[in-house]
Amino acid sequence: MGAHGSNLDDILAEDMHHWYNKFMKGSPSGVITLFELKSMLQMQGMTEEANSYVDQVFFTFDMDGDGYIDFVEYIAAVSLLLKGEVNQKLKWYFKLFDQDGNGKIDRDEMETIFKAIQDITRKYDVPPEEIVELIYTKVDVNGEGELTLEEFISGARQHPDIMEMLTKMMDLTHVLEIIVKGQKPR
Repeated sequence: MGAHGSNLDDILAEDMHHWYNKFMKGSPSGVITLFELKSMLQMQGMTEEANSYVDQVFFTFDMDGDGYIDFVEYIAAVSLLLKGEVNQKLKWYFKLFDQDGNGKIDRDEMETIFKAIQDITRKYDVPPEEIVELIYTKVDVNGEGELTLEEFISGARQHPDIMEMLTKMMDLTHVLEIIVKGQKPR
């Protein structure tokens, strides 16, 4: 996870009480709303895909579905992203991609997320269509045009290039840093 990972590791190593105080300073209500998250990330002027992606990230972090990310949910998200096992991370990626919640990822869902990530990061190295084509060519062995959770996990694990690409593109440590430090992205 590069430099971001080491910064967050340092944050995690701090006294939990001190870290909680930082969280509360940035979010005095003790929770983060979707609107607050978008404000922290300076989402004004972002594409519809980018906004949709942030919505999806928020809802996967909001584990109890109450419309807020509280400190416990935040700690769980940090733990998953920094210390989670490969299968846990892949399940979370799958949940992000499965926008309609039907238990399958189709090409459009995956392409929408990759477009959104590129809009947020401003990195357009490889067109999303090419990324999706590569993944589906290697992973969708039945040619159905959809990936189940099992296909997604086994495909990513069998193809290190896909796993590396997913890990890089889905890295949210910068978002977590912004939230816990209460600062705007550079």
